[in-house]
Amino acid sequence: MAFPVELEETLAGKFASVLPHLDERQRRLVLGAEARALGHGGIKLVARAAGVASATVSKGVAELEEGGQPLGRARRPGGGRKRVTQTDPGVLKALLELVEPSSRGDPQSPLRWTTKATRKLAEELTKLGHRVSAWTVGNLLREENFSLQATSKQIEGRQHADRDAQFRYINEQAKAHIEAGWPVVSVDTKKKELVGEYKNGGREWQPKGEPVRVKVHDFIDKQLGKAIPYGVYDLGHNAGWVSVGVDHDTAEFAVATIRRWWYSMGRPAYRQAKRLLITADAGGSNGPRLHLWKLELQKLAEEIGLPISVSHFPPGTSKWNKIEHRLFSFISQNWRGKPLISHQVIVKLIAGTRTTTGLKVRAALDRNTYAAGLKVDKQAIANIRMKPARFHGDWNYSILPAASQSDAVIS
Repeated sequence: MAFPVELEETLAGKFASVLPHLDERQRRLVLGAEARALGHGGIKLVARAAGVASATVSKGVAELEEGGQPLGRARRPGGGRKRVTQTDPGVLKALLELVEPSSRGDPQSPLRWTTKATRKLAEELTKLGHRVSAWTVGNLLREENFSLQATSKQIEGRQHADRDAQFRYINEQAKAHIEAGWPVVSVDTKKKELVGEYKNGGREWQPKGEPVRVKVHDFIDKQLGKAIPYGVYDLGHNAGWVSVGVDHDTAEFAVATIRRWWYSMGRPAYRQAKRLLITADAGGSNGPRLHLWKLELQKLAEEIGLPISVSHFPPGTSKWNKIEHRLFSFISQNWRGKPLISHQVIVKLIAGTRTTTGLKVRAALDRNTYAAGLKVDKQAIANIRMKPARFHGDWNYSILPAASQSDAVIS
């Protein structure tokens, strides 16, 4: 049974006030009475709150149930079993020598963890002449600020020398565009999803004993296929558009999604816009080295009559892209625990995403086919009216419509 943290804190305060005034047996009886009143799980909770072994509380419970008479004496101060670090002063040093070579985390941090099981560590210590149990090893590790932990995705790989400078550049460009009343959007492809009765992470309220049944194996259903959500997040209006593709995640599909956002949400919200700023990752269907991405943006710029500026995040920093934690994360929360049984269901779940900060999302199914591996000929590349920025032109550039005679792009 899980007890609230507040209960343990309350018990700890009570025990700290009362137990010092009681003899040994009386302390056991008080702890045992509290544990019995709490029911299942009470012994461990009381032991933690009082800072004693679970066996002590269990003994108190047994003595209450036996109804024995008071002994009339208490163990002298300092009596009882000695701590292992007192009877064997070298055991802690030996334990740390065993775990340090395989420990993880910042050595200056107060929290570390080890890859070795307490049972294995106890066996190795016994071989070295330190007879201890796995339970004792666990207690010693906790006292040294070790804990059981899972791995954490935080290593981004080698950082580019201009990483922070690029972040500052993107922030400055976004701020300038928003202050001018021009649109700034963050774009990316969300994780592809299998369509059908497959398990989806998370839990949802269901009648007890009646979970939604899904397939055991995640083999793609050839009839239903997969869903490819490509999103556009409007930073200025906290609004998103998602096209759910059924074919390939290509640059053509990416720009088609941006086009649908513009006509459905962008143009009505930015009637006076002079240009559009897109922030994107450095890979995938919107990578800076893809000629098809720039060619499709050129077509879009011609169509809407606006210069399109693009700024890419440095390699390995996709988690900084606003769309990840301002749109995609909430979509995942909205459909958690629900099988994505059809493309229509996926579209409805995406469009139904809302947040307390006012996020609004629209979505549509894109059944068009987008050929993978298309090559752009040299003439088409030469016709792209691209102006690189003064800072990192490979990451920051503007695509100008042919009708535009202005080179006044933010750089």
